[in-house]
Amino acid sequence: MANRNSSLLYGINDSPPMGETIILGFQHYLTMFGSTVAIPLLLAPALGIQDPVEKGWLIATMFFVSGITTLLQTTFGNRLPIVQGGTFSFLAPTFAILGMASLASAGWEVRMQHVQGAIIAGSLVEIFVGASGLVGRLLRYVGPITIAPTIALIGLSLFKFGAPEAGRYWPIGGLTIFLIILFSQYLRSKHRTFELYPILLAIITAWTVSALFTFLGYFPEGHPAHTSLANLKNASWFRIPYPFQWGLPQFGAAAIIGMLAGYIASMVESIGDYYACARLSGAPTPDKKTINKGITFEGIGCFIAGLFGTGNGTTSYSENIGAIGLTRVGSRRVVQAGAVIMILLGTVSKFGALFTTIPQPIVGGMYCAMFGMITAVGLSNLQFVDL
Repeated sequence: MANRNSSLLYGINDSPPMGETIILGFQHYLTMFGSTVAIPLLLAPALGIQDPVEKGWLIATMFFVSGITTLLQTTFGNRLPIVQGGTFSFLAPTFAILGMASLASAGWEVRMQHVQGAIIAGSLVEIFVGASGLVGRLLRYVGPITIAPTIALIGLSLFKFGAPEAGRYWPIGGLTIFLIILFSQYLRSKHRTFELYPILLAIITAWTVSALFTFLGYFPEGHPAHTSLANLKNASWFRIPYPFQWGLPQFGAAAIIGMLAGYIASMVESIGDYYACARLSGAPTPDKKTINKGITFEGIGCFIAGLFGTGNGTTSYSENIGAIGLTRVGSRRVVQAGAVIMILLGTVSKFGALFTTIPQPIVGGMYCAMFGMITAVGLSNLQFVDL
């Protein structure tokens, strides 16, 4: 049954004007930017990467692969307007792999090769689970009473990645939250710009305030809201990621088994994300075929991530689902435009370096607003339960 959301500005099959499509796609790029940058920055020390240039390569590779996998998912997979990107579910098993005694003295490229091998092997399992229909068979046991707490808990559990970052300097983190709420809930009826781009406008405004206070000397170096262009100056202009850029993957049984735990967690979260995304975008409630195809293409995405060496897999991004709820734009075309932007900007090192200058309190504040929307969507499913 279709979820007819009459409040949507653009539904899943709608195509906004080209200019709006590009800007809205760029907004999706910004929304997933924090996690996509955070994961490589968390992985880099564990891998042993010290050079900021090499860290930039890892970040660019993550964006490049995220764009490819998002295009595949939205075009051939479940066809929901859902962004694919790195996942925190893979971090724990990845850190366990990197902590193995056999890799203690290895260079970072060798350590990456072992992570790549585990991700590639695990992706084949996920592809099998999706393509064989195993996930779809389990859906007979999944109803609104199961979906509601699952989605709500996904949103609540993700606050641990947003609130601490916003709390590093609450005046800026709180400003970001306030602006997103102000633009999306109170000013959207005043002008179409606020209706379409509340997240983008909030980030730009808070970022400008941080840059101004940095320039005036109120946010010195080391301050959580300090804005510096040093990374931008040191970055190269162009670099195109390619498969096996760190060397051929290495396969180890212990690493593969450990990584499967991350895949299980990722698949469970993704199913909840599919329901949330469909509800917000006005798409039909996902059936067995849709979910099977979604999981299959998430496995394909992880396989590609393993080939390119992101150090992580790919999964559905909850924060971008929250963005659909705030902007009321559920167009598949917009997310596909965002995917193309990810691919293009994944080859422009300077552009990625520019957005690493966004202070973490701004990113954390944005996440708090996004994850609050996801929690609300989860709880809204209780309206279909006869309590």
